[in-house]
Amino acid sequence: MNILEELQWRGLMADCTDMESLGKRIQSGAITLYCGFDPTADSLHVGNLVPLIALRRFQLQGHNPIALAGGATGSIGDPSGRTVERQLLTKEVLAHNISRVKEQLKRLLDFEGAGNAAQLLDNATWTEPVSFLDFLREVGKYFSVNQMVAKESVRARMEDRESGISYTEFSYMLLQAFDFCVLCRDHNCELQIGGSDQWGNITAGIDFTRKKLGRTVFGLTLPLITNADGTKFGKSLGGAVYLDPARTSVYRFYQFWIRTDDRDVVRYLKFFTFLSREEIEALEKQHAENPGARAAHRALARAVTDMIHGASGTAEAQRASEILFGGDLAGIAEGTFNEIVGEVPTKALPREQFGAAGIPLVEALVLSGLCPSKGQARKDIEGGGVYINNVREGSIQRSVGASDLLFGKHLLLRKGKKNYVVVTVG
Repeated sequence: MNILEELQWRGLMADCTDMESLGKRIQSGAITLYCGFDPTADSLHVGNLVPLIALRRFQLQGHNPIALAGGATGSIGDPSGRTVERQLLTKEVLAHNISRVKEQLKRLLDFEGAGNAAQLLDNATWTEPVSFLDFLREVGKYFSVNQMVAKESVRARMEDRESGISYTEFSYMLLQAFDFCVLCRDHNCELQIGGSDQWGNITAGIDFTRKKLGRTVFGLTLPLITNADGTKFGKSLGGAVYLDPARTSVYRFYQFWIRTDDRDVVRYLKFFTFLSREEIEALEKQHAENPGARAAHRALARAVTDMIHGASGTAEAQRASEILFGGDLAGIAEGTFNEIVGEVPTKALPREQFGAAGIPLVEALVLSGLCPSKGQARKDIEGGGVYINNVREGSIQRSVGASDLLFGKHLLLRKGKKNYVVVTVG
């Protein structure tokens, strides 16, 4: 499959300005393309992945990708998909964010490969030297306000009498169009890709480049991803799912994909992984025959986590996940264990309550809330249903003390297969 056929099979084609001509252009040789992102945070999130992975798909087929950081446009804010104006960021914050995001992009794009290495550019490079008057003369005169107002992203905001749209945001379209023109002129860039909410901005850039340079360029949009239940993709209970492990731990990142709705898992394998058609179709068949085995979910979580955090990060996340299914705790890193603490109930106990001899297990089970009474605790222990740090304990005479504490402060108690409590000694 060529790149356009692959995108179509994966369900990643929303709109194209001229599919037939773009197809012919791609058949004739490598094309330079770009996708922009505004560095509004110091980390990308999973909602950014589809267009950036698309850049990588083009790169793997020999094309030349440019990731464009919005050092200029990010200081204004794109009104597309927004009901209120974005908070304006300082140059210092934007520069910091770009430097952090660059490291994440290295996981997605090859910036050192021979022949078609990816480029990371910043649109502030060519925007900041242009004076306001020059911008109006050289860019603004090519745009009709009537056409700009007709764009969905602008029209929707103008119809909202309470918030409206500022001149700053109104100008965003011109800046993005200027980007496409400069990239075409200086880097022979002929294609812009982005989410379907960028259609108006992309077509504005195509028109401007044609008028300014007399060049034919193309636009291709990818669908905005939604979950099967209609909710916005990329959110968890804790908010956005970031690529930076300091914002979203590798464990929680892995869990986000593992917990994908059954109705979405095959789609997301197509959207977010580089698994082949044959591999995905095999997983689809397995999922249809035995969804409880969750083979497709594990493949999705493993592939995306490998891509963003490496195989070692995936292995650690998998191990943390297994803890809540009775996995061995020997050698577990404290950070990994801490990740599961938020997944289960916790109970704080004063350290002095343990004493020199520890605390009877029967009493600990009651204090933790796992058992309603000491009598029930004894029955559960004798029945073989009680575990200390995932090791079965069958003696009602057992006490738990300092030697049982993980990292000197945690005790993982379990009753049956799924009832966990982390006792934290303070």
